[in-house]
Amino acid sequence: MDRIFNNEMTMLKALAIMLVVSGHLEFSLLGIFPPYSFQIALFFFISGCLFKENYLNNVSEFLVKRVKSLLVPYYLYTFVYLGITIIIAKLTGKFWGMPVNFKNYILTPYLNGHELDLTCPLWFVTQLFMTLVLFLFLFRQIKKIVDNRYVHLVFFAVLGVLSIYLTKFFPMNSILLVIVRTLFSMFFVYLGFFYTQFIKDRHDIFTAKCLGFVICLQAVLWLFNTDYDPVQGIGLSYILVWGQFNTAGIVPLLTSLTGIWASLFVVKILYPYLKDIKFLQYMGNVTYHIMANHLFVMYLLTVFLLWVNGVPISEKSNHDICWIFDPVKNTYLYFVVTMVVTTYLGVGLKRMKDYIFNHIAS
Repeated sequence: MDRIFNNEMTMLKALAIMLVVSGHLEFSLLGIFPPYSFQIALFFFISGCLFKENYLNNVSEFLVKRVKSLLVPYYLYTFVYLGITIIIAKLTGKFWGMPVNFKNYILTPYLNGHELDLTCPLWFVTQLFMTLVLFLFLFRQIKKIVDNRYVHLVFFAVLGVLSIYLTKFFPMNSILLVIVRTLFSMFFVYLGFFYTQFIKDRHDIFTAKCLGFVICLQAVLWLFNTDYDPVQGIGLSYILVWGQFNTAGIVPLLTSLTGIWASLFVVKILYPYLKDIKFLQYMGNVTYHIMANHLFVMYLLTVFLLWVNGVPISEKSNHDICWIFDPVKNTYLYFVVTMVVTTYLGVGLKRMKDYIFNHIAS
Protein backbone atom coordinates (compact mmCIF):
# COMPACT_ATOMS: atom_id res chain seq x y z
CA MET A 1 0.00 0.00 0.00
CA ASP A 2 2.83 2.38 0.77
CA ARG A 3 4.32 1.73 -2.66
CA ILE A 4 0.99 2.52 -4.33
CA PHE A 5 0.59 5.67 -2.24
CA ASN A 6 4.12 6.83 -3.14
CA ASN A 7 3.39 6.21 -6.83
CA GLU A 8 0.12 8.13 -6.53
CA MET A 9 2.02 11.00 -4.92
CA THR A 10 4.45 10.97 -7.85
CA MET A 11 1.54 11.21 -10.27
CA LEU A 12 -0.03 13.94 -8.14
CA LYS A 13 3.22 15.91 -8.31
CA ALA A 14 3.20 15.45 -12.10
CA LEU A 15 -0.33 16.86 -12.24
CA ALA A 16 0.64 19.71 -9.91
CA ILE A 17 3.56 20.82 -12.06
CA MET A 18 1.43 20.61 -15.20
CA LEU A 19 -1.07 22.89 -13.46
CA VAL A 20 1.72 25.38 -12.68
CA VAL A 21 3.00 25.43 -16.27
CA SER A 22 -0.50 25.64 -17.75
CA GLY A 23 -1.25 28.45 -15.30
CA HIS A 24 1.68 30.46 -16.64
CA LEU A 25 0.17 29.88 -20.09
CA GLU A 26 -3.20 31.07 -18.73
CA PHE A 27 -5.33 28.01 -19.36
CA SER A 28 -6.90 25.46 -17.03
CA LEU A 29 -6.39 21.71 -17.13
CA LEU A 30 -9.34 21.09 -14.81
CA GLY A 31 -12.19 23.16 -16.22
CA ILE A 32 -14.06 24.86 -13.37
CA PHE A 33 -10.88 24.86 -11.26
CA PRO A 34 -9.07 27.80 -12.86
CA PRO A 35 -5.35 28.67 -12.82
CA TYR A 36 -4.00 30.30 -9.66
CA SER A 37 -6.98 29.04 -7.63
CA PHE A 38 -5.25 26.12 -5.93
CA GLN A 39 -2.11 24.75 -7.62
CA ILE A 40 0.39 26.28 -5.19
CA ALA A 41 -1.72 25.12 -2.24
CA LEU A 42 -1.61 21.67 -3.85
CA PHE A 43 2.19 21.65 -3.71
CA PHE A 44 2.13 22.57 -0.02
CA PHE A 45 -0.46 19.84 0.52
CA ILE A 46 1.82 17.28 -1.16
CA SER A 47 4.70 18.38 1.09
CA GLY A 48 2.46 17.72 4.08
CA CYS A 49 1.51 14.29 2.73
CA LEU A 50 5.22 13.42 2.64
CA PHE A 51 6.01 14.90 6.07
CA LYS A 52 7.12 12.18 8.49
CA GLU A 53 6.08 12.47 12.13
CA ASN A 54 9.49 11.25 13.30
CA TYR A 55 10.94 14.55 12.07
CA LEU A 56 9.35 16.13 15.14
CA ASN A 57 11.93 14.33 17.27
CA ASN A 58 14.84 14.76 14.88
CA VAL A 59 14.92 18.42 13.93
CA SER A 60 18.56 18.48 12.84
CA GLU A 61 18.01 15.66 10.34
CA PHE A 62 14.99 17.45 8.93
CA LEU A 63 16.81 20.77 8.55
CA VAL A 64 19.83 19.18 6.86
CA LYS A 65 17.59 17.34 4.38
CA ARG A 66 15.60 20.44 3.53
CA VAL A 67 18.71 22.59 3.07
CA LYS A 68 20.18 19.98 0.71
CA SER A 69 16.99 19.33 -1.23
CA LEU A 70 15.65 22.90 -1.42
CA LEU A 71 18.21 25.63 -0.80
CA VAL A 72 21.37 24.18 -2.35
CA PRO A 73 19.80 23.60 -5.80
CA TYR A 74 18.04 26.97 -5.49
CA TYR A 75 21.32 28.87 -5.28
CA LEU A 76 22.89 26.69 -7.97
CA TYR A 77 20.05 27.55 -10.33
CA THR A 78 20.27 31.22 -9.38
CA PHE A 79 23.99 31.23 -10.22
CA VAL A 80 23.43 29.51 -13.58
CA TYR A 81 20.52 31.72 -14.59
CA LEU A 82 22.28 34.86 -13.51
CA GLY A 83 24.94 33.99 -16.08
CA ILE A 84 22.28 33.26 -18.72
CA THR A 85 20.49 36.52 -17.89
CA ILE A 86 23.73 38.48 -18.30
CA ILE A 87 24.31 36.85 -21.71
CA ILE A 88 20.74 37.68 -22.82
CA ALA A 89 21.25 41.27 -21.63
CA LYS A 90 24.39 41.53 -23.77
CA LEU A 91 22.44 40.29 -26.81
CA THR A 92 19.16 42.17 -26.33
CA GLY A 93 19.96 45.11 -24.08
CA LYS A 94 17.42 44.03 -21.43
CA PHE A 95 18.36 42.55 -18.06
CA TRP A 96 15.59 40.17 -16.95
CA GLY A 97 16.01 40.63 -13.22
CA MET A 98 16.88 42.86 -10.30
CA PRO A 99 20.24 44.67 -9.98
CA VAL A 100 23.06 42.38 -8.91
CA ASN A 101 23.86 43.05 -5.26
CA PHE A 102 23.99 41.24 -1.91
CA LYS A 103 20.42 42.10 -0.87
CA ASN A 104 18.78 41.02 -4.10
CA TYR A 105 20.52 37.66 -4.37
CA ILE A 106 20.86 36.68 -0.70
CA LEU A 107 17.83 38.24 1.04
CA THR A 108 15.28 38.73 -1.75
CA PRO A 109 14.86 34.95 -2.26
CA TYR A 110 13.23 34.86 1.19
CA LEU A 111 11.19 38.04 0.69
CA ASN A 112 9.63 37.51 -2.72
CA GLY A 113 11.92 35.24 -4.77
CA HIS A 114 11.83 37.42 -7.88
CA GLU A 115 15.46 38.43 -8.15
CA LEU A 116 15.58 36.86 -11.63
CA ASP A 117 12.64 36.79 -14.03
CA LEU A 118 13.64 33.45 -15.54
CA THR A 119 13.67 31.70 -12.15
CA CYS A 120 10.80 33.56 -10.47
CA PRO A 121 8.69 30.35 -10.15
CA LEU A 122 11.33 29.21 -7.64
CA TRP A 123 9.93 31.70 -5.10
CA PHE A 124 7.95 28.66 -4.01
CA VAL A 125 11.14 26.83 -2.97
CA THR A 126 12.37 29.33 -0.39
CA GLN A 127 8.81 29.83 0.82
CA LEU A 128 8.41 26.07 1.20
CA PHE A 129 11.63 25.93 3.23
CA MET A 130 10.43 28.68 5.59
CA THR A 131 6.97 27.13 5.84
CA LEU A 132 8.25 23.65 6.66
CA VAL A 133 10.71 24.90 9.28
CA LEU A 134 8.10 27.01 11.08
CA PHE A 135 5.53 24.23 10.71
CA LEU A 136 7.91 21.76 12.35
CA PHE A 137 8.53 23.98 15.36
CA LEU A 138 4.88 25.01 15.78
CA PHE A 139 3.67 21.43 15.41
CA ARG A 140 6.17 20.27 18.06
CA GLN A 141 4.96 22.89 20.52
CA ILE A 142 1.24 22.44 19.97
CA LYS A 143 1.55 18.66 20.38
CA LYS A 144 3.13 19.25 23.78
CA ILE A 145 0.17 21.40 24.81
CA VAL A 146 -2.61 19.20 23.44
CA ASP A 147 -2.19 16.00 21.44
CA ASN A 148 -5.45 16.06 19.49
CA ARG A 149 -5.46 16.01 15.72
CA TYR A 150 -8.73 17.95 15.42
CA VAL A 151 -7.41 20.72 17.65
CA HIS A 152 -4.30 20.82 15.47
CA LEU A 153 -6.43 21.02 12.32
CA VAL A 154 -8.49 23.89 13.73
CA PHE A 155 -5.32 25.69 14.86
CA PHE A 156 -3.71 25.60 11.42
CA ALA A 157 -7.03 26.40 9.72
CA VAL A 158 -7.32 29.54 11.88
CA LEU A 159 -3.81 30.53 10.76
CA GLY A 160 -4.91 30.11 7.14
CA VAL A 161 -7.96 32.32 7.65
CA LEU A 162 -5.87 34.87 9.57
CA SER A 163 -3.44 35.14 6.66
CA ILE A 164 -6.23 36.32 4.37
CA TYR A 165 -7.59 38.92 6.77
CA LEU A 166 -4.16 40.31 7.56
CA THR A 167 -4.05 41.51 3.94
CA LYS A 168 -7.39 43.28 4.42
CA PHE A 169 -6.39 45.35 7.46
CA PHE A 170 -2.67 46.03 7.08
CA PRO A 171 -0.68 47.60 4.22
CA MET A 172 1.43 45.02 2.45
CA ASN A 173 5.20 45.13 2.87
CA SER A 174 7.96 42.55 2.49
CA ILE A 175 7.72 41.30 6.10
CA LEU A 176 3.93 41.01 6.08
CA LEU A 177 4.14 39.22 2.73
CA VAL A 178 6.33 36.49 4.23
CA ILE A 179 4.03 36.19 7.24
CA VAL A 180 0.90 35.93 5.07
CA ARG A 181 2.36 33.33 2.72
CA THR A 182 3.70 31.26 5.61
CA LEU A 183 0.47 31.24 7.62
CA PHE A 184 -1.57 30.38 4.54
CA SER A 185 0.74 27.61 3.37
CA MET A 186 1.15 25.98 6.81
CA PHE A 187 -2.54 25.12 6.82
CA PHE A 188 -2.14 23.09 3.65
CA VAL A 189 1.01 21.39 4.89
CA TYR A 190 -0.89 20.21 7.96
CA LEU A 191 -3.89 19.28 5.81
CA GLY A 192 -1.63 17.01 3.74
CA PHE A 193 -0.25 15.44 6.91
CA PHE A 194 -3.79 15.03 8.27
CA TYR A 195 -4.96 13.39 5.04
CA THR A 196 -2.10 10.88 5.02
CA GLN A 197 -2.31 9.99 8.70
CA PHE A 198 -6.05 10.02 9.37
CA ILE A 199 -8.05 9.92 6.13
CA LYS A 200 -6.51 8.02 3.22
CA ASP A 201 -6.67 4.54 4.80
CA ARG A 202 -9.73 5.13 6.98
CA HIS A 203 -12.30 7.07 4.98
CA ASP A 204 -13.38 6.99 1.35
CA ILE A 205 -13.75 10.63 0.34
CA PHE A 206 -13.87 9.92 -3.40
CA THR A 207 -17.47 8.78 -3.72
CA ALA A 208 -20.11 9.99 -6.16
CA LYS A 209 -21.71 12.01 -3.36
CA CYS A 210 -18.40 13.74 -2.61
CA LEU A 211 -17.96 14.50 -6.31
CA GLY A 212 -21.41 16.05 -6.47
CA PHE A 213 -20.80 18.09 -3.34
CA VAL A 214 -17.49 19.46 -4.63
CA ILE A 215 -18.98 20.40 -8.00
CA CYS A 216 -21.90 22.16 -6.30
CA LEU A 217 -19.57 23.98 -3.90
CA GLN A 218 -17.33 25.08 -6.76
CA ALA A 219 -20.39 26.34 -8.64
CA VAL A 220 -21.36 28.41 -5.60
CA LEU A 221 -17.83 29.74 -5.27
CA TRP A 222 -18.07 31.08 -8.83
CA LEU A 223 -20.64 33.54 -7.48
CA PHE A 224 -17.77 35.27 -5.67
CA ASN A 225 -15.75 35.86 -8.83
CA THR A 226 -14.39 39.37 -9.15
CA ASP A 227 -13.16 38.84 -12.71
CA TYR A 228 -14.95 37.12 -15.56
CA ASP A 229 -12.78 38.44 -18.37
CA PRO A 230 -10.29 35.77 -19.55
CA VAL A 231 -8.13 38.51 -21.06
CA GLN A 232 -7.43 39.83 -17.56
CA GLY A 233 -7.41 36.47 -15.83
CA ILE A 234 -9.91 33.89 -14.64
CA GLY A 235 -12.10 34.31 -11.56
CA LEU A 236 -11.37 32.64 -8.22
CA SER A 237 -7.68 33.27 -8.71
CA TYR A 238 -5.47 34.54 -5.92
CA ILE A 239 -1.81 35.44 -6.19
CA LEU A 240 -0.11 33.92 -3.15
CA VAL A 241 3.35 35.05 -4.21
CA TRP A 242 2.26 38.68 -3.67
CA GLY A 243 -0.30 37.99 -0.94
CA GLN A 244 -3.17 39.13 -3.15
CA PHE A 245 -6.52 37.63 -2.14
CA ASN A 246 -8.96 39.54 -4.30
CA THR A 247 -11.94 37.25 -3.85
CA ALA A 248 -14.42 37.47 -0.96
CA GLY A 249 -13.72 36.21 2.55
CA ILE A 250 -12.27 32.72 2.84
CA VAL A 251 -13.00 31.84 -0.79
CA PRO A 252 -9.23 31.36 -1.49
CA LEU A 253 -9.14 28.63 1.17
CA LEU A 254 -12.30 26.97 -0.09
CA THR A 255 -11.33 26.99 -3.76
CA SER A 256 -7.94 25.56 -2.75
CA LEU A 257 -9.72 22.73 -0.93
CA THR A 258 -11.99 21.92 -3.88
CA GLY A 259 -9.04 22.04 -6.28
CA ILE A 260 -6.93 19.74 -4.10
CA TRP A 261 -9.81 17.27 -3.78
CA ALA A 262 -10.33 17.35 -7.56
CA SER A 263 -6.62 16.69 -8.14
CA LEU A 264 -6.65 13.72 -5.76
CA PHE A 265 -9.81 12.44 -7.43
CA VAL A 266 -8.29 12.67 -10.90
CA VAL A 267 -5.21 10.75 -9.75
CA LYS A 268 -7.35 8.09 -8.05
CA ILE A 269 -9.37 7.59 -11.24
CA LEU A 270 -6.48 7.65 -13.71
CA TYR A 271 -3.76 5.91 -11.69
CA PRO A 272 -4.64 2.34 -12.75
CA TYR A 273 -4.44 3.38 -16.41
CA LEU A 274 -1.40 5.68 -16.26
CA LYS A 275 0.75 4.09 -13.55
CA ASP A 276 3.14 2.43 -16.02
CA ILE A 277 3.78 5.51 -18.18
CA LYS A 278 7.44 6.32 -17.60
CA PHE A 279 7.14 9.91 -18.78
CA LEU A 280 4.64 10.74 -16.02
CA GLN A 281 6.86 9.05 -13.45
CA TYR A 282 9.82 11.08 -14.68
CA MET A 283 7.77 14.27 -14.55
CA GLY A 284 6.64 13.66 -10.99
CA ASN A 285 10.21 12.99 -9.87
CA VAL A 286 11.76 16.13 -11.40
CA THR A 287 9.20 18.81 -10.56
CA TYR A 288 11.95 21.00 -9.07
CA HIS A 289 13.80 21.08 -12.40
CA ILE A 290 10.60 21.73 -14.35
CA MET A 291 9.75 24.59 -11.99
CA ALA A 292 13.24 26.05 -12.45
CA ASN A 293 13.56 25.72 -16.22
CA HIS A 294 10.15 26.08 -17.82
CA LEU A 295 10.19 29.86 -18.27
CA PHE A 296 13.56 29.69 -20.01
CA VAL A 297 12.29 27.00 -22.39
CA MET A 298 9.26 29.20 -23.11
CA TYR A 299 11.59 32.15 -23.66
CA LEU A 300 13.64 30.20 -26.20
CA LEU A 301 10.51 28.96 -27.97
CA THR A 302 9.20 32.53 -28.19
CA VAL A 303 12.47 33.72 -29.69
CA PHE A 304 12.34 30.89 -32.23
CA LEU A 305 8.73 31.63 -33.23
CA LEU A 306 9.47 35.34 -33.53
CA TRP A 307 12.37 34.53 -35.85
CA VAL A 308 10.32 32.07 -37.94
CA ASN A 309 7.51 34.60 -38.34
CA GLY A 310 9.81 37.48 -39.23
CA VAL A 311 9.04 39.47 -36.10
CA PRO A 312 11.97 41.32 -34.48
CA ILE A 313 13.23 39.34 -31.51
CA SER A 314 13.34 42.62 -29.57
CA GLU A 315 9.53 42.38 -29.41
CA LYS A 316 9.90 39.94 -26.52
CA SER A 317 11.56 42.67 -24.45
CA ASN A 318 8.41 44.78 -24.69
CA HIS A 319 6.46 42.27 -22.60
CA ASP A 320 6.82 40.40 -19.34
CA ILE A 321 8.66 37.11 -18.98
CA CYS A 322 5.50 34.99 -19.41
CA TRP A 323 4.50 36.59 -22.71
CA ILE A 324 4.27 34.07 -25.54
CA PHE A 325 3.95 34.57 -29.28
CA ASP A 326 0.41 34.30 -30.70
CA PRO A 327 -1.18 32.53 -27.69
CA VAL A 328 -4.42 31.62 -29.49
CA LYS A 329 -2.45 29.55 -31.99
CA ASN A 330 0.54 28.42 -29.95
CA THR A 331 -0.48 27.96 -26.30
CA TYR A 332 -0.74 24.17 -26.44
CA LEU A 333 2.45 23.90 -28.48
CA TYR A 334 4.21 25.81 -25.69
CA PHE A 335 2.72 23.50 -23.10
CA VAL A 336 3.72 20.24 -24.78
CA VAL A 337 7.21 21.36 -25.78
CA THR A 338 7.89 22.85 -22.34
CA MET A 339 6.74 19.77 -20.44
CA VAL A 340 8.72 17.38 -22.64
CA VAL A 341 11.95 19.40 -22.71
CA THR A 342 12.02 20.30 -19.01
CA THR A 343 11.09 16.77 -17.92
CA TYR A 344 13.90 15.11 -19.85
CA LEU A 345 16.28 17.91 -18.92
CA GLY A 346 15.42 17.22 -15.28
CA VAL A 347 15.96 13.50 -15.73
CA GLY A 348 19.34 14.17 -17.32
CA LEU A 349 20.41 16.54 -14.55
CA LYS A 350 19.29 14.10 -11.89
CA ARG A 351 21.24 11.25 -13.47
CA MET A 352 24.29 13.46 -13.83
CA LYS A 353 24.10 14.39 -10.14
CA ASP A 354 23.77 10.72 -9.14
CA TYR A 355 26.70 9.78 -11.38
CA ILE A 356 28.93 12.48 -9.89
CA PHE A 357 28.06 11.65 -6.29
CA ASN A 358 28.44 7.92 -6.86
CA HIS A 359 31.95 8.44 -8.25
CA ILE A 360 32.85 10.76 -5.39
CA ALA A 361 31.61 8.19 -2.88
CA SER A 362 33.59 5.42 -4.55
